[in-house]
Amino acid sequence: MTTFPGAPRLIKGGIVLMDPKTGTVLRVIALQYNPDTLTRTLTAQTATESGDRSQALRLTAAPVETLKIDAVIDAIDQLEFPNDNATATANGIAPELAALEAILYPNSGVVDRNNTLASAGTLEIAPMEAPLSLFVWSEQRVLPVRFTDFSIIEEAFDPALNPIRAKVGLGMRVLGVNDLGFEHRGGTLSMVRHRQIEQLSNLAPNASLQALGLTGIAS
Repeated sequence: MTTFPGAPRLIKGGIVLMDPKTGTVLRVIALQYNPDTLTRTLTAQTATESGDRSQALRLTAAPVETLKIDAVIDAIDQLEFPNDNATATANGIAPELAALEAILYPNSGVVDRNNTLASAGTLEIAPMEAPLSLFVWSEQRVLPVRFTDFSIIEEAFDPALNPIRAKVGLGMRVLGVNDLGFEHRGGTLSMVRHRQIEQLSNLAPNASLQALGLTGIAS
C-alpha cells in the first residue's frame, strides 16, 4: 500500500453479513487484495420454454447473474513483524480462510439444538436462515448473493503447517426479488441495483443506424 500523501484512497471489495430481519451488520470481511478480474455471467429468464410464439420476446424476471472472483490471502507482511502480529504468527491465514468458510456453515449451536429436537421426536425441523450475504464491489454495487462454490489452493506454510498464502476462488449467484421477495432486505437491494443499471444504460451514447452500415430497417 502506498504512503504517498497524494495517492487516492484504496477502496476494497468484500463481503458484508447482515441480519435479514433487523438489518444489523454482523460481520464485514474485506478482501486483503482486490482481485484483478471479476467474471460476471448473465442468463436471461424468458418465457420461450412454454413453446408459445407469442411469448418469445417476454422476460419473466431479471437475468440470473453469477459472479466469480479469485482472491489472494497472504500473511508474509504480518510475519515480517511477528511481535506485532501474534495471531498471524500462531495461525497463519487460517482465521481469514475460516471467516470465509464459515459463511457456508450453519451455526453449530443451531445444529446441536436441531439434533436435540430430532432426538426428542420432533417431526419437522425447519432449516435455519443464514445471514444475508452482500458482495460489495464499490458503493454502486452492493449485491445480495448466495455462495455457490468456494475453492482454496494453499500455496505456502509455516513450520507448524499453518497456511500463510492461499488463492481463494469464490462463486456467487446474485439473488433478486424472485428469490427473496420485495419485502426482504435483499430484495430491496436487488431492486436498487436494477434501477442503477437502467440509469447507467441511459448514459451510454446511442449509435446511429448509419454506424452499422444501415439506412433503415426493412419491415
